Amino acid sequence: GVILGHYSFDCLKTKDVKPPKLAEVTLVGAQGSSADIEDAANIAEAIAFARDIVNQPTINIKPSTLADNAVQIAKDNGLECTIFDKAALEAKGMNLILGVSAGSSEEPRLIHLTYRPDGATADTPQIALVGKGLTFDAGGLCLKPYGSIEDMKMDMAGGAAVLGAMMGITAVKPGVIVHGIVPSSENMTGAAAYKPGDVITGYAGKSVEVLNTDAEGRLILADALHYANEQNVVEIVDCATLTGAICVALGLETAGIFGNNDDLIEEIHASAKAAGETVWHMPLDRRLKKQLKSDIADMTNVGKRWGGAITAALFLEEFVSETNWVHIDLAGPAMGEKPNDYRPKGGTGFGVATLLEYVARAA
Repeated sequence: GVILGHYSFDCLKTKDVKPPKLAEVTLVGAQGSSADIEDAANIAEAIAFARDIVNQPTINIKPSTLADNAVQIAKDNGLECTIFDKAALEAKGMNLILGVSAGSSEEPRLIHLTYRPDGATADTPQIALVGKGLTFDAGGLCLKPYGSIEDMKMDMAGGAAVLGAMMGITAVKPGVIVHGIVPSSENMTGAAAYKPGDVITGYAGKSVEVLNTDAEGRLILADALHYANEQNVVEIVDCATLTGAICVALGLETAGIFGNNDDLIEEIHASAKAAGETVWHMPLDRRLKKQLKSDIADMTNVGKRWGGAITAALFLEEFVSETNWVHIDLAGPAMGEKPNDYRPKGGTGFGVATLLEYVARAA
């Protein structure tokens, strides 16, 4: 609470920077050991890191620099790290990630961090955290209007949550193998940009008719979710600033959670409550799935206006197979319009604490 409440993002200012007023903190009657306090501080710093990269302008945070951050996280925490560049994505056939990034001069990346507990064996359970890493979303050729585009540097908040969780994972020391996977790109309007009406066959071998280039997050997540499944995981939790519809439904303080397994949904709900973050279980109403029917492809990337957060989740479900899965749509609480308790205006780091609580419980 002290660390997060004292957070400020002023590294880009050259004047009017207020010095910290807090010089010293004394804990009286603390029940934990010094190691417990250090672990709590490390978790808070991981949340602050997620806030920082969400707050940074897109000129400073691109897919390549997001990958550089991941490499440093791996080095500092003894994690395994694999970075897929454009050539590697082409070789893998991750055409949905490539399609979204085609209009940008910035090449995409797929980030894969892996935590292995001491003594891990081939029988150790594995779980995956997957985060949308759109470092800027102009909407592609379906360009976002003024009023909706200027804060789209925050469209990688789901990826920031996953990277923050992997940064803080040694503080909770889960007894399971944890994969942190972040597909990252920009969605721009360049000459090579993908177009409404294009059909793209992704990594899972399923074809998608693109009706709206501004529904890009679910496309890059589709390739990443199928990749996560290939890691022999028993559970997948994804985080994304996926839809404005979830903000209409729940406001700006609460994330919506969808899933295909009631036990995992309840585990995420309990983890969020313990972490002090607010989520709400939304219906995965499969009666709406017919909205994603395409005449020329396996599916479309958007449905009708109504139930937009649900149809987005139904699209993602197509790529997790039978694996237990929860989707966290954190478009509302990812950015604060004004300070609130220990959360600042701007990037909140929402999701990091919930994910860390979840993996700790999975131990």
